[in-house]
Amino acid sequence: MMRYGLVIGPCLLIAVAFGLSGCEQSSSAEGVDDGVLRGKLTLTGSSTVAPLVGEIAKRFEQRHPEVRVDVQTGGSSRGIADTHSGLADIGMSSRSLKLGEQAGVTTHILAQDGVAFVINAANPVASLTNQQLHDIYTGKITRWSEVGDRDAPITVINRAEGRSELELVTKFFEIKPSDIQPTLVAGENQECVKLVAGNPDAIAYLSVGTAEYESQRGTPLKLLPFAGVEANTTTVKAGTFPLGRPLVLITKNGRSPLVDAFIEFALTPAVDDLIEGQSFVSPR
Repeated sequence: MMRYGLVIGPCLLIAVAFGLSGCEQSSSAEGVDDGVLRGKLTLTGSSTVAPLVGEIAKRFEQRHPEVRVDVQTGGSSRGIADTHSGLADIGMSSRSLKLGEQAGVTTHILAQDGVAFVINAANPVASLTNQQLHDIYTGKITRWSEVGDRDAPITVINRAEGRSELELVTKFFEIKPSDIQPTLVAGENQECVKLVAGNPDAIAYLSVGTAEYESQRGTPLKLLPFAGVEANTTTVKAGTFPLGRPLVLITKNGRSPLVDAFIEFALTPAVDDLIEGQSFVSPR
C-alpha cells in the first residue's frame, strides 16, 4: 500500500493519507519472481510532483499487488540529494538539475508546469509588472496602494530554501534569496494556497497547475499574468509562459528492475489522465 507523507524534520513525517513513514535508507528488495514484480520503492522530493506521483503509485500498486510505494516530500533539492546518496530509489524535482547534480543519474520528464504569482480573489489588482513584483519581494513596495489598490500592507509570502520555485524566481529576477523581504515563508504549495486564500492582502508564488486546480475548485485565488502572458496550463503547454519548468523523476544509473518498471509506467499515456487531473501538461 502506498504511503504519502509531508516532511517536518529530517526524520519526522506526518502521514497525509495512507500511513506513517520515517526517514530510512532506501531498501528496494525487489525482483521479478515467477513473473510477479515484488518489493518496495521510496520516492522523495518536490511537493509539486508528489501528489501526482502519489496517484501514479496507487495505480502502479493496483497492477502489481506485491509492490509498495512510499512517497515523501521535502523539496526538489532533497529528492536530488536522496537519489545520489541512495536514500531514495527515485527522486522528484520540479526543476532541471544543475550541472553539479547531473553526474551518475538520469532524469525523466514526467510533466510540464510553471510558477505563477497568486493573490486572493478578493484583491482587485488585475496584473503586476515584473518591476512591481521585483519591488514587492525586495521590500521596495510594501503597500497595495503603491500599485493602485486600497491602502493595506502587502503580506509577502516567500518559499523556503531548497524549493525549486524560489530558485526559478530568484534566477528570473537576478536576485539572491537573501534579497527577498518576506512577511511569511511557506514550504509546500498547499501552505501557500491556504495563506493566500485566507488573507486578501497576501501574495505568493506557486505551481501553475496547483493554483489553477484550486481556483477551478472554488478556492479564492487569482493567478496573475506574468510578463504579459496569462498564467495557465495552456500557455505552459504552448511554451510561452516565461516561468515554465519540467517536473522530473531522477534515477541512479544502473537502476533496478522495479525502478525500471515504475519509470516505464510513469512515462506512458496510461497516466496522462492523472497528469491532466492535477492540471499539469503531459509531455506527450
